[in-house]
Amino acid sequence: MSELQNDRFLRALMRQPVDRTPVWMMRQAGRYLPEYRATRARAGSFMGLCTHPGLACEVTLQPLERFPIDAAILFSDILTVPDAMGLGLYFAEGEGPRFERPVQDEAAVTALGTPDPEEDLGYVMEAVRLIRRELDGRVPLIGFSGSPWTLATYMVEGGGTKNFARVKGMMFDRPDLMHRLLERVTGAVSAYLNAQIAAGAQAVMIFDTWGGVLTPRDYAAFSLAYMARIVQGLTREHEGRRVPVILFTKGGGQWLEAMAGSGCDAIGIDWTLTLGEARGRVGDRVALQGNLDPSILYASPARIREEVARALASFGPGSGHVFNLGHGIHPDVDPDRAAVMIEAVHEFSRPYHETGHR
Repeated sequence: MSELQNDRFLRALMRQPVDRTPVWMMRQAGRYLPEYRATRARAGSFMGLCTHPGLACEVTLQPLERFPIDAAILFSDILTVPDAMGLGLYFAEGEGPRFERPVQDEAAVTALGTPDPEEDLGYVMEAVRLIRRELDGRVPLIGFSGSPWTLATYMVEGGGTKNFARVKGMMFDRPDLMHRLLERVTGAVSAYLNAQIAAGAQAVMIFDTWGGVLTPRDYAAFSLAYMARIVQGLTREHEGRRVPVILFTKGGGQWLEAMAGSGCDAIGIDWTLTLGEARGRVGDRVALQGNLDPSILYASPARIREEVARALASFGPGSGHVFNLGHGIHPDVDPDRAAVMIEAVHEFSRPYHETGHR
């Protein structure tokens, strides 16, 4: 593997000194880019894009051709894992992802397959290897998975949901069954992330999209406990370097201290909390990633620059911050606005990393 030319993303996650704050964007390879839309049209469908390693590699690299960002993130979907467990993933027009066989009773939990990452998700591993080869050391590659609770939510509901009726119904009525389901998913996610690391992912991120809909008690028991188990079981050294792990619970700002105790290296935070407050609460225990409201990218360049400056000032001097949005970039954002944000991070962050500030 080629020597890494730009490692400031990995260094910031380990709270080591950097020359400026690294920046990347959640969903940076996506529908807001015309070149992504062209590749997706060639693929014929979203799953066609996900399951074709060459095309997944192409869209992973597209934002790097356009923006001077500090990391690439594997192009895939969190629902590839439940699909490999036998649920039959498909995308309904205007409805988003659906499963042919949702998991709503004991028999369905018992029947779940245990996917082999290289066999059942080999297209993802092939994409990781291909992306690493094509990156040739330019920037690190981030691998990822959905959290067990988030994946279980889709699996029980059979798709997206607004009121979480089925999944919370199972959690409250049959906590034993929900724990059995989460254990199966946790095993699958652990194997999946370790396979991504073996294939070349240099950092991994766990997306807990739905953890924020739980009570504090239930978040601890049904979401964080399983993410912590994954963190404990991950390969943390590969190719002679630490492999950092980022946990991100959307709407989870009230649980930062507990998340910091999971063994992760960094916590992603959304825009409902200031970076300064988050840093004050977790201190030097973990790095922080975030946290600009993605809707700021609809504003004028001057406003975007103002908000970037405010976020950097909120975190303050020193390392341990990866600049990002507080969630994924919206599909109808003008890519030029994203460029303004990235340039502003480059311009405004350097003084926070000068020697006198550490």
